[in-house]
Amino acid sequence: MRKFLIATHGAFAQGIKSSLEIITGETENLFLIGAYLNQDISVEDELMPVLNGLSEDDELIIFTDLLGGSVNNIMIREALRPNVHLISGFNLPLLIEIILSDADTPIEDAISGAIINAREQMAYVNKLIELQQQNDFDND
Repeated sequence: MRKFLIATHGAFAQGIKSSLEIITGETENLFLIGAYLNQDISVEDELMPVLNGLSEDDELIIFTDLLGGSVNNIMIREALRPNVHLISGFNLPLLIEIILSDADTPIEDAISGAIINAREQMAYVNKLIELQQQNDFDND
């Protein structure tokens, strides 16, 4: 079974989950860590229940917000485990594509394809508008 963990600094994980569920509906097996929201609870303490709930057959896909950030660095240790995959610098399109990917598709393939597609979602729209306007002008 595929399980998903969104681990971010602050409340970003909760916010992106809200956006995700508006688009896709409720997601099963989705866990959140909003690091440093409560100074009395460490990221490791929040992570333990997720890891303890994994069986040998489960795959855990971890999404973190910032490559090289403290949350990502903590999760790197977990990426060394079998069936754990760590993705850093995610965006909503990547999250949607991976969570909705076919369970029969190898997760490595789903992740690789989703990263390519997610990168294509990032655009400087002002430049796209300028190019379209220039094309419209050239075609007149």
